[in-house]
Amino acid sequence: MDSIITYVRSEHSRYIDELTQYLAVPSISADDDTDGNIQRCAQMTADFLTAAGMHNAKVNKTARHPVVTAEWLGAPGAPTIIIYGHYDVQPVDPLELWDRPPFEAYVKNDRIIARGSSDDKGQLFIHIKAVEAVLKKTGKLPINVKFLLEGEEEIGSPSLPAFLREHKKELTGDIIVISDTDMHGPGIPAITYGLKGLAYMELEVIGPDHDLHSGEYGGAVANPVEILARMIATVKDEHGRIQIPGFYDKVIPISPLEKASIAKVPFDEPAYLKRLDVEELWGEAPYTPRERTWARPTFEVNGMWGGFIGKGAKTVLPSKAGAKISMRLVANQEPAEIEDMAEKYFTSIAPKSVKVKVIRHHGGRPVMVPLDNPFLQTASRALTDAFGHEPYYKRTGGSIPIVADFKTILGLDSLLIGFSLSDARAHSPNENFYLPSFFTGIEASIRLMYYLAK
Repeated sequence: MDSIITYVRSEHSRYIDELTQYLAVPSISADDDTDGNIQRCAQMTADFLTAAGMHNAKVNKTARHPVVTAEWLGAPGAPTIIIYGHYDVQPVDPLELWDRPPFEAYVKNDRIIARGSSDDKGQLFIHIKAVEAVLKKTGKLPINVKFLLEGEEEIGSPSLPAFLREHKKELTGDIIVISDTDMHGPGIPAITYGLKGLAYMELEVIGPDHDLHSGEYGGAVANPVEILARMIATVKDEHGRIQIPGFYDKVIPISPLEKASIAKVPFDEPAYLKRLDVEELWGEAPYTPRERTWARPTFEVNGMWGGFIGKGAKTVLPSKAGAKISMRLVANQEPAEIEDMAEKYFTSIAPKSVKVKVIRHHGGRPVMVPLDNPFLQTASRALTDAFGHEPYYKRTGGSIPIVADFKTILGLDSLLIGFSLSDARAHSPNENFYLPSFFTGIEASIRLMYYLAK
């Protein structure tokens, strides 16, 4: 492997140039894609795979956005890994908070900054470049590798489960490898063994059929913005506990063993506060911040709208108000059941002076990967040798809904080895990827392939 890794280190500038081209395509899955950017990005992904030496790179149509596949199956008897990632990205709003245009990547302080840099183009690019380096230097891979790269992860992967069922025979393997999580810190890798589920919904409160003059009607007609705020405020008590009836019924308490495992992962609260620029933390008592984010379900308002928010003054009583809500779920919680509970709760507490409409979006089940899976131990060795530090085993508050489908449809566990940092600003303005992690991640991916072959 030494000559391959030496080669990788000589190609750093080329990797940055190619990643910059990749990040330039605004592959936002949530929009209508009238400019064909999703299709263009899918084809670019396939072209990168072909250039890397992979076989049969294809852009496969689905009900919405394409799935890109490729394979190299020249190692009979060796394990087969399926590398999953997504080439779609989040919307860029609010645009004015970006230091530069979000799809014009640039490097500053060892970070490449652009939408999609860490979530997930930069991370899937790690594995493409690892495969490319091995094939260029040796002409073959030590194991069999398949790529499965989608364009809908940021909208809940609605087309991918059907694709998995349709192509189940072609997607046989031993383990799914995913790099869409984060490290513990610079130079300190992590293996994620638990993902939260997700239930995402939109709540709309509707009052009069048009905006009203706040002087003529204020005090006589219910204000939807105020009603919405009051409804949202009832969801949690003063201790941060969610008040939706039945919400915690199936939640498994954190065991003493799990508490001890979480506590082993270092957590510097003062540094955490400083990085977020807040004076104190808040959440469900009596749990620690890590326990709350990793092992307890949550309810968060992602955005609220209603009324006049432009410059100057406009004295209106709004006709509508809305909120976007995400609920992160833990083992045993079913997204549909939680959505039913939330909808029933909001409709029951709404006064008769308004109407309530609930719009359900995407979701996914929580996932726990068995810690005794032998692939985790092999990955630990690869990460340790690449970064010079043993990985921490951790859960995360994030969700990758398709991971549960990999298990139920393909029968495969997932190996979650992310290379992003917690301050990468994924989903936010000035998203970035720490380049030392990117480059060392390529070396770790190479080591993983060789160690799995032994």
